[in-house]
Amino acid sequence: MKIDILSLFPEMFEGVFQSSILKKAHETGAFQYNFVNFRDYTDNKHNKVDDYPYGGGAGMVLKPQPIFDAVEAIEKNTSDKPRVILMCPQGETYSQKKAEELAKEEHLIFICGHYEGYDERIRTELVTDEISIGDYVLTGGELGAMVVIDSVVRLLPDVLGNEDSAVQDSFSTGLLEHPHYTRPADFRGLKVPDVLLSGNHAHIEEWRRKEALKRTYFRRVDLLQNLQLTEKEEKWIKEWETSKENS
Repeated sequence: MKIDILSLFPEMFEGVFQSSILKKAHETGAFQYNFVNFRDYTDNKHNKVDDYPYGGGAGMVLKPQPIFDAVEAIEKNTSDKPRVILMCPQGETYSQKKAEELAKEEHLIFICGHYEGYDERIRTELVTDEISIGDYVLTGGELGAMVVIDSVVRLLPDVLGNEDSAVQDSFSTGLLEHPHYTRPADFRGLKVPDVLLSGNHAHIEEWRRKEALKRTYFRRVDLLQNLQLTEKEEKWIKEWETSKENS
């Protein structure tokens, strides 16, 4: 995968991309990245990339020319058709499903904005996807882009080492992930559930499924709306509902 990042502050990415999984993924060739400071593309003699909004109002707006020229320069040097992602509070709320979708692409371009917003022509003419990482506003799109890139790269083949890791993540299965335990089996009197020490893989899988369902029911019941449940799972939920009503 190739990732191009348009940012006025590319240095913000250095620590993230030079650490942990992203560093290893880049070193092994799972993905390559390129930073583009779109200020380098401005035709303004003062190197300005923003201007006052027509009609008045607070704040400054990113001009279309530098961003158009930067994106077009990238596209001119590639044979594929990249997805152009605008990090924006007005965008689609980011999800694991979206991460899985983007992980199938060969080329992503991220546009990280600043100031009050973007000239609308950037949104309507260049962009294929608008993404928000939550219902709040940041000073710029860089932090949001880091979140999206991290969640996408970890899904690429061989990045995590164990192919089952990403498949079993919270949200990938439609449920929050089940509890995990490791050594020691008894820590300060707090013991690992017996079923995990039993060696009975069928019982372990059932316990994990039940615990994932239970955790989701009590923390994110909205996730269960579109989930196909077995009769046994529906029975578990009814038991939890009764317990909830009686507590």
